[in-house]
Amino acid sequence: MLGDNSMNLRLGRSSLPEDSMISIYLRRAAGLVPAALMAVLPAVADDFRVVECPDAARTNSHYVSNRQPLRSSALIPLPLGSVQPKGWLRVMLQRQRDGLTGYLGEISGWLQKDDNAWLSKNGKGKFGWEEVPYWLRGYLDLAYIFDDPKMIAEAKVWVEGALAGQRLDGDFGPNQRFADGTRDYWGNMLMLYCLQSYYDQTQDARVLELMSRYFKHQLSVPDDKLLTGYWQKMRGGDNIYSVQWLYNRTGDPELLKLVEKLHRCTANWRMKDDLPNWHNVNIAESFREPAHYYLLTGKESDLQFAYANFHEIRKRFGQVPGGMFGGDENSRAGYTDPRQGTETCGFVEQMFSDELLLHITGDPFWADQCEEVAFNSYPAAVMPDFKSLRYLTAPNMVVSDSKNHHPGIDNRGPFLMMNPFSSRCCQHNHSFGWPYFNKHLWAATPDNGLCAAIYSASEVSAKVGDGTKVRIATDTRYPFEETIRFTVSPERAVTFPLYLRIPGWCKAPRVSVNGKHILVKIVPGKYVRLEKEWRGNETVTLELPMDISLRQWARNNGSVSVDYGPLTFALQIGERYDRHDSKKTAIGDSSWQPNADASKWPSHEIHPTSSWNYGLVLDEKKPASSFRITRQPWPKDDYPFTSDAAPLSMTVKAKRIPEWTLDRYGLCAPLQASPAFSTQPTETVTLIPMGAARLRVASFPTVSSSPLANRWQAD
Repeated sequence: MLGDNSMNLRLGRSSLPEDSMISIYLRRAAGLVPAALMAVLPAVADDFRVVECPDAARTNSHYVSNRQPLRSSALIPLPLGSVQPKGWLRVMLQRQRDGLTGYLGEISGWLQKDDNAWLSKNGKGKFGWEEVPYWLRGYLDLAYIFDDPKMIAEAKVWVEGALAGQRLDGDFGPNQRFADGTRDYWGNMLMLYCLQSYYDQTQDARVLELMSRYFKHQLSVPDDKLLTGYWQKMRGGDNIYSVQWLYNRTGDPELLKLVEKLHRCTANWRMKDDLPNWHNVNIAESFREPAHYYLLTGKESDLQFAYANFHEIRKRFGQVPGGMFGGDENSRAGYTDPRQGTETCGFVEQMFSDELLLHITGDPFWADQCEEVAFNSYPAAVMPDFKSLRYLTAPNMVVSDSKNHHPGIDNRGPFLMMNPFSSRCCQHNHSFGWPYFNKHLWAATPDNGLCAAIYSASEVSAKVGDGTKVRIATDTRYPFEETIRFTVSPERAVTFPLYLRIPGWCKAPRVSVNGKHILVKIVPGKYVRLEKEWRGNETVTLELPMDISLRQWARNNGSVSVDYGPLTFALQIGERYDRHDSKKTAIGDSSWQPNADASKWPSHEIHPTSSWNYGLVLDEKKPASSFRITRQPWPKDDYPFTSDAAPLSMTVKAKRIPEWTLDRYGLCAPLQASPAFSTQPTETVTLIPMGAARLRVASFPTVSSSPLANRWQAD
C-alpha cells in the first residue's frame, strides 16, 4: 500500500540480512543457545529461512514454466481449478455466479447468440467485439470453480464457436476492420485468455493448434498493418502474454519473432517520466507491457519501465488511498482530488496486472498492491448481490446517482449509478476480477514447492517435490483478522519448500510450524521459506499483527488516510438506496436482449442520510493514537463488505467543515488544505473498511480551531 510522494508511515522493505536455522544449529552445537529455546527448534533437517523471492534458477518438474531463452519467472501459475475458494471469497464468487455474471448471457444484447460474430465461421455478425470474451473469461472460470454442468455447457458454446471460427489464413473470431481495412485484433486478445483457461481444464489440443495458426497469421501481417487504431495498440502486452504462453508449450522459435514484432507495434510504454495514454483502463492493463518483453530480453531496464509506469500515474493522479488513481474515463491535469474515480474495469485489470507482475518478478510489492485494490477499492463498485455495478467509484464518493456530473468527472451521463448496464465494458469485464484473484492465491515455485502468494481462505491441491500431491487448506478471515492457519496434507511424506509472503505493511510477523515458533528474523516485504519433510495434517500459522497507521498525501492538500493492516478505513455514511427502472436509467451504449426482464435487474441510486463533511481531529505528536479499533461479530452470511456488516470499525474525533459541500457539479467539493479551519463542536465519528462503504470519505482533511495553525507532522 505504497503511495508515491505520500508520507508513508508504514514499515517499508528492509535491507536486514537474512537469517536461517543453520546459524542456530552451529550455535547450539557450541552450547550458545539457551536451553529454554531448545524445545522450539525443529529437526536438524528442516530448512527455515527468509528469502527475497523463490529462486528461479531451477525449473519446476510438474507445471509449465518459461522455456529458454525466456527468463524464468519466480512464480508459476497453477492450472484453473487447483485453488478452491473458501470463506468470504467463496460467498463473493457465489453471489457473482447468482448475479449479473451468471445471467448476463440471458440479458446482455452483446451476448445474444443470433447474429453473433463469435459464433460465425466467417467472422461476420452484428455483435462481436470485446463483450463476449470480457464476460467469458470470468464466467468460464466460475463454471469450473463450482463444477457447474450448466455453466460449463454454456461456456463451451462460446469456446467451440471460437475454435470453429478459424479461417484458412489462421485468423479467427470477429473479422472487425477499421476504415483503412486493417484488422482489429483486440477482442481476440481477450478470447485467448478464455482458451488458455479451457485448455487448463481439458488439455484440448485444438487450442494449441488454433493459437499456433493464429500467431503465424499475425507474424505474416506487415508491421504497419498490425495493432493499428487505438485500443489494440495500447494493449499489445496482452497479445505478447499469450504468445509466450504458447511458446512455453510448443517451443516454436517463430513465436519469439512475433514477440519482437508485437512489441514494435505496441504503443511505447517505455517513455521516461511520461505515459503514451491517460485512459484509466489502458494504464491499469498496459503499464506492464515492458515486463512481458523483459522475459525475452532479460534486460533489467525493460522490467524497470513497468515499475516506472506504475509510479508515474500515481505520482500525478494517485495521491489517494485504495491503490488506484483518479482516472474517470481519462486522467486529466488538474483533476487529482480523491473525488475522481476509476472504472470498475480499471480495478479488475489492475488486480490482474499485479498478479502477473508478482509471478514475473516474485516481488511481494505486487501482492500488497493487488490486495489493496481488491480489499479497499473493488468491493464497493458492485452491489452486495452482484446484480448491478457502478462505472466509476472514487475514494471520496458522497453521492451515487443518475445525474450527469461532467465536467467534474470526465464522463457525460449517469456514470455514478449502480446499474446492471453500467456500460458495455464494465458490465462484462468485471466478471473476471474475483475468479482470477482466487486463481492467483497460490503458485508453484521453480524448486517444486508452493507459494501462498495472496491471502484468503482457500484450499489448494498441487504436485510438489517428487510429484506427490498435497492439499493445503487455508483457514482465515484475513484481511479482517491477523491469523492465517495452513493445514498441510500430502498423500504421503514428501519434502518440499512452502513459501509464505510477508506483507510490507506488517512490522512484527510471526510463523510457527506445528505450534512451535521458528527462530528466524522475519523481514516485511520478503518470503519465509519452510522446507521440511511434510508428513500429513501438519500446521503452519502465520500471524500478521495489524497496527493503525496513517498516510499523509502531501500532494493532495495534506489530506490523510488511515489504515489497519491491509485495510483502509472510510467514514461511515448513512446510505439510502432508491430503486429505479434500469431501462429508463441505462447508459446510452447499453444493449438488452428482447426478452430480458428489467424488473429482476434494478438500478439503484445511493444517497447520504448523515453528514459527511468531516475533518479529523488528531493528536499532533502521535496521530495514530487518535483512533480506537472495535471488533463486531462476524456476519452470519460470511459477507463482510457492507456498511452494516463490517466486522471492524474505528472511532475518531472530528469536526464538520461547513464550507465543504457539494459543488456545482453535484460532487463533494475538492479537499481544502489541511488543517482546515473549523469552529464546529468536536464529535466522535465511526470509520469502517473502505471496501464496505459504497458512499465514503476515505481521504480526510485535518481540522484545527485556529486559522493560523500549522500542518501537523506525523512522527
